[in-house]
Amino acid sequence: MDHDRLFKELLSNFFEEFVDLFLPDVSAYLDKDAEFIPMDKEVFTDITLGDKHEVDLLMKVKFRGKEAFFLIHVENQATPQSDFPKRMFRYFARLIEKYDLPVYPVVIFSFDSPLRQEPNRYEVAFPGKTVLKFEYEAIQLNRLPWRRFIHQHNPVACALMAKMKMTPKDRPKVKLECLRLLASLKLDPARSKLIGGFIDAYLDLSTQEMAQYERELAEWDPSERTANMELISSWERTGIEKGLQEGLQLGMQQGVQQGMQQGVQQGKEELLEILLEQRFSTLPSTITQRLDQLTSEQMNNLGKVLFDFTSLADLEQWLDQY
Repeated sequence: MDHDRLFKELLSNFFEEFVDLFLPDVSAYLDKDAEFIPMDKEVFTDITLGDKHEVDLLMKVKFRGKEAFFLIHVENQATPQSDFPKRMFRYFARLIEKYDLPVYPVVIFSFDSPLRQEPNRYEVAFPGKTVLKFEYEAIQLNRLPWRRFIHQHNPVACALMAKMKMTPKDRPKVKLECLRLLASLKLDPARSKLIGGFIDAYLDLSTQEMAQYERELAEWDPSERTANMELISSWERTGIEKGLQEGLQLGMQQGVQQGMQQGVQQGKEELLEILLEQRFSTLPSTITQRLDQLTSEQMNNLGKVLFDFTSLADLEQWLDQY
């Protein structure tokens, strides 16, 4: 799994919400009416050797009430590393050197273990003298209880609950609560699909967990269950809209019709895969390849009966027959 890509996509699309949730002090002096400007993220980590590294996220922002700017640097750390504090200091120094702006450094520790508290500083000290004390904001997800965030009306909280501290038996419940919060946010289909994909990536439920998920979902209020299904349906419509846009770009009636058909087909296929993965945890590649070959009408028929399947064997039998 490309952890860095998933986190970059999430934070790039919901940067203000991330700051509001985890950096409330910064949020208080951040000018949210000014444009957030993504910056070139490439820095030299060793000038003599010419080594370069791309930091995960670097945003130029403005101080509220001042004609002055600063940088917020966010690094996602998906694996524990003993020399990480020194590396963060090197990034800080290179960014200061490159942009000559104040830098606010932030780290998201997103690994599952170890659970020990990670350091948030790098020091250089001698007996009786501290030469350097560099600190960064440390957000360690595996030490944050997920229940603390279920009432946060914030899309970043909705996504990152999937990586927070939870017991194994709570995994189905956490996924349900993530989706409940996501439905209440009423985001546009593309942004809700981004968060839904993040949740699915980190809460990929087993068959046994999926059974518990469905039992708990059945206890929801009917209106909430409906909102959940409408949310998934909105992801399908995203495929239709994308197809329409692609068709319009062709500039011909035939292109519009072709783009619409491709979008509908893609949307139906993505929805079927989401529903089947929720029911059976994971889908073998052999089955996803067969789903690719279904016609639009066959996908409609499969959608009507998939909740009658109790195992992947039932799905394979249906594919063999139709």
